Amino acid sequence: MQLEQKRALLRQYFTEHNRVVLGFSGGVDSAFLLAAAKEAGADITPVFIHTPFQPAFELEDARRLTDQLGIRLEIITANPLQQPEIVRNDAKRCYWCKHLLFSLLKDRARELNAVLIDGTNASDPEDDRPGMQALRELGAESPLRICGLNKDEIRQISKEYGLFTWDKPSYACLATRIPTGTAIDCKTLQKIENAEEALFRLGFSDFRVRVFHGAARIQLLASQWQMDEDRRRQVTDAVGQFFDTVLLDMTPRTSRE
Repeated sequence: MQLEQKRALLRQYFTEHNRVVLGFSGGVDSAFLLAAAKEAGADITPVFIHTPFQPAFELEDARRLTDQLGIRLEIITANPLQQPEIVRNDAKRCYWCKHLLFSLLKDRARELNAVLIDGTNASDPEDDRPGMQALRELGAESPLRICGLNKDEIRQISKEYGLFTWDKPSYACLATRIPTGTAIDCKTLQKIENAEEALFRLGFSDFRVRVFHGAARIQLLASQWQMDEDRRRQVTDAVGQFFDTVLLDMTPRTSRE
């Protein structure tokens, strides 16, 4: 299907569903979806759910994007760490977390007599990942997937729209930095966020700081691996403010969640 056909399908979607509540993260996909809905004349309410699982810059980006588009952002505060099913961080952690957050969004959609939508796109795996299972159970619709728009196309159109998010790296929640089976706590999440913010300030992008037996394991893109001794020391010193042990993963990171 040609790109223009997909765009026409998306406009048609918002004609048929002209009142929607969007689970809004401030990332590439939800930002594009918000702009597309506005262009199509839909009544869209973006809702950002603020939790300890997100770094501060995500909320800042969400506010900046909605300000750019002239749309009021709603913010709901939730704490997944109050749910033992999430804290224990087993294989279904993402299911329980998505179920919590999208239940709140579903309640808001019901109040507004609106359709609940999210930013899942056609590039996202069509499998039974726990988070996707929760979305299906709660009746959330994914217009980008329905219309066949993939990540590259979304970035391309976002650039045309002038959205600053068009080249923003994908950013999975902070809980993904903690190994499955290791309990999640607020202190560890904060250490991860601080360590990643320190690397951002050094000019790195699209990286991860993962917890490995209590140490920080830094994953960088291959293009950012070329470092002299001084630069390497800057990296370890920056992250070492928050972790006693800092490890550099020798396998370059691929640009994925």
